[in-house]
Amino acid sequence: MKREVKLYNILLPIWILYFFPQVWIITLPGNLIIDCGVLLITLAVLKHTGKKAVLKRLWWKFWLLGFLADFIGAMFLFGFWYLSLLPDPVGSWVDQVLSAAFLNPFRTLPGFLYTLAGVAIAGVCIYFLDKRAMKSCALLDGRQRHVIALTMAIVTAPWTFLIPLYSY
Repeated sequence: MKREVKLYNILLPIWILYFFPQVWIITLPGNLIIDCGVLLITLAVLKHTGKKAVLKRLWWKFWLLGFLADFIGAMFLFGFWYLSLLPDPVGSWVDQVLSAAFLNPFRTLPGFLYTLAGVAIAGVCIYFLDKRAMKSCALLDGRQRHVIALTMAIVTAPWTFLIPLYSY
């Protein structure tokens, strides 16, 4: 008898890290590799000559700020949960949206839009946090900072929030 093994969302959603602390062993280096890879590829596309120097200055900032932005997006998703404590019909409707969003965001349009809002909030935070982190990097000009921050925001946003944890 062959068992089916599914690894849903190994890097995120961030709430898995709370319930399964051992996932940090995979998440920390995984996010570091992704962040550094996106930064290096973006610098290569921009034909920047000091890729190593830029990476050396920014890797840890992007890495830590990425976790902060993902946390902000997850807090948005969890923060909405408090509305489910309201009396019916509001509380039950919010509870249905949250169940759909947490288990399978593609099941309902409100669940999908709610989860997508969490991803977008985290992406916007990544953009502004990374852009601020690059202000001290004299190796980059304004256009390069914008392109790098925008690329990091789009590519490293927590898209895995959208991966269904359960399909029903």
